[in-house]
Amino acid sequence: TFQRQLQQSDCQNVLMKKVFDTHMLFLQINQSAAALKHVFAALRLFVGKFPSAFFQGQADLCGALCYEILKCCNHRSRSTQTEASALLYFFMRKNFEFNKQKSIVRSHLQLIKAVSQLIADAGIGGSRFQHSLAIINNFANGDKQMKNVNFPAEVKDLTKRIRTVLMATAQMKEHEKDPEMLVDLQYSLANSYASTPELRRTWLESMAKIHARNGDLSEAAMCYIHIAALIAEYLKRKGLFSMGWPAFLSITPNIK
Repeated sequence: TFQRQLQQSDCQNVLMKKVFDTHMLFLQINQSAAALKHVFAALRLFVGKFPSAFFQGQADLCGALCYEILKCCNHRSRSTQTEASALLYFFMRKNFEFNKQKSIVRSHLQLIKAVSQLIADAGIGGSRFQHSLAIINNFANGDKQMKNVNFPAEVKDLTKRIRTVLMATAQMKEHEKDPEMLVDLQYSLANSYASTPELRRTWLESMAKIHARNGDLSEAAMCYIHIAALIAEYLKRKGLFSMGWPAFLSITPNIK
């Protein structure tokens, strides 16, 4: 009925947010497995009809949806896990199609962020969650229409990175009283995101906080310089800053 209003400003409007929040309420309040089946069907329709609400402009709706679906991937009901995994696969596929079959950068980024949040909020990462990741990989392997594009490889890379984050976080918990080991783990996690500046920055900030807490101020400063260099390089590629990372060479040769 309100399709025209919902599509205003590339789906970035107040009405869209209200409709989306109503959909999200169904996932935030406990439902029966039978009711959830219909919620997932409604969400598939919603994403299919209004992809630009999720894959263009602000990433808030995309992030919120990724968080709630991942939570359902950890659900104790097997049927709900399967439905949630199918919806997540559909969501990533829509992202790929929306980007003219180039990448799923936005859903990748928001899913990794959501995993990092959920580790703290809901303690995901057990066998139920691993089972859902396996279902998503199976969808990618069996999708005949996507055989000749790099989408299945992107999905596998994402699930692999989610597992890396889960493993690293489990190790961090083990070594929380050993600051040097903790920072080493943070550093390897930051390095694994060399190609995704926003996530690399998230882990570098996290490292800087640990260093500052331990009184290692020059190490914390090094993290912040790397963050500044990442941003400078991004601005250079956007044509908004002429120097990029070499601007920081006079402070530290490590910036290379």
